Amino acid sequence: MNNSLCIAIAQSRIDADVSSNGAQIRMLMREARQGGARIIHFPEAALSGYIKAQIKDWDQVDWATLEQELSSIVCEAARLGIWVVLGCNHRLDNAKRPHNSLYVISDKGEIIHRYDKRYCSNTEVTGWYTPGTDPIYFDVEGFRFGCALCIEINFMEVFAQYEQVQADCILFSAYSEDPIYGIQVQGYAATNNFWISVSTPAQCSQGLVSGLIDPRGYVIAQCEKNNDPQVLIETLNRNDPDLEVALTKARPWRRESRRGDIYTQTIEGK
Repeated sequence: MNNSLCIAIAQSRIDADVSSNGAQIRMLMREARQGGARIIHFPEAALSGYIKAQIKDWDQVDWATLEQELSSIVCEAARLGIWVVLGCNHRLDNAKRPHNSLYVISDKGEIIHRYDKRYCSNTEVTGWYTPGTDPIYFDVEGFRFGCALCIEINFMEVFAQYEQVQADCILFSAYSEDPIYGIQVQGYAATNNFWISVSTPAQCSQGLVSGLIDPRGYVIAQCEKNNDPQVLIETLNRNDPDLEVALTKARPWRRESRRGDIYTQTIEGK
């Protein structure tokens, strides 16, 4: 098992032009790989654009171009040898509303998972999106990742589920300027003792900036608060002495405590 992994967190600028988004995404992928990253994490709707911002009506979406751009990104992931977690709307058959999704693309150029946002806002679920049903997680070189989207920050069970499968890092993508989200991710990271990568669009960075939270809940790095596309490259390091208590003492103890056996045994012992 590897004890370190280089991760890139993208703060891309999302445009109504899907082709422009695709070109920018591939540029940031190249920058991330040149910086040694094995995985790059993008914001919610990074490729497709987000509803009410770039998309006012589903009829205006050019799904064919979206599929072409996604295919080009998949090919670029294989060429570069980098994992990609990419926010994008996913079209459904039978006239159902799309999913709000995160595509998980392997370094071999394969879409191995798709996380569909499960907890949608009232506006999203009544007029825009079909909610997903299941959490997903995947492993990259000994590190386990989970996925979450935007308003799901308000549902602690999303993060608790990933702790139960022993995720090391949660990839949290949002299209939001709400600074409270930043406080909430710090709390979830500290409570569950895992890293959380936060990826938001450049146009949201004044309120909610992209960055990396460590298993103590500390913000260890952030992007600049501006409108320029950028990528932050950091390392998840299990051997960091500052994380010893969080990873080797607090997390195992809290897991045992949640099971409740230690308390049952103590009560029965009395």
